[in-house]
Formats: sequence, structure tokens, C-alpha cells
Amino acid sequence: MARTSPSEARGNDAGGAETRAGSGKIAKTQIIDQIAERTSLSRKQAGEAVATLLGGIAEALRDGKTVGLPGLGTLSVTETAARTGVRPGTSEKIQIPAGRKIRFKVAGTLKGNL
Repeated sequence: MARTSPSEARGNDAGGAETRAGSGKIAKTQIIDQIAERTSLSRKQAGEAVATLLGGIAEALRDGKTVGLPGLGTLSVTETAARTGVRPGTSEKIQIPAGRKIRFKVAGTLKGNL
């Protein structure tokens, strides 16, 4: 009986790319698999590292800080003003409250390589 790797069991090819047609999304588990393959970390350690990284980014954004990811871009939080909007389909005017949103600015090096 042949054993399958975790990525094969999830339906992924050896390169970690998803085999479903039309899906260009990379899952967190695929990132963990790539880190484990490229480093001396176990899959569990790679998962903890990814979770720690993402948790730190989320915490910084909740605190209103800007997060720079070299070679990728910058995440920042901006305040949005209250405004009047229109409900699609009914054309009813609605009041949209003020809030915060996350903005992402692509790094110039990545933008030039796309």
C-alpha cells in the first residue's frame, strides 16, 4: 500500500499548487508545507511560525500600526468617514457609519516584476 504525502492527500501537486481549476488562492497549509520543505523546521514548527507571524501582523493592525513586508508591500489602517450610500437593487439611501479599513500598497519591486 503506497503512502501519500500530506499535500497529495489534500489534492495538491508536488509543487504545492492547487489542482482545482480556476482557483488561484494559496492556502495557509500550502505556505506551511513550503516553509517546512525549504527549512529545517518540522511541519508543526512551520505552522507555529506562520501563526505567530500572522498573529503579530493582525495585532499591529488592530493597534493602528503600519506593517511593512519587504519585497511585498505595506499594510496600513485608515479611518473612513461616515457617508450616505445606496442599497443595490432597491436604490434606498442608507447611512454608512465611520470605521476603519486595511489598505495594502504593493512594493515597487513586486509591482515591477508582475
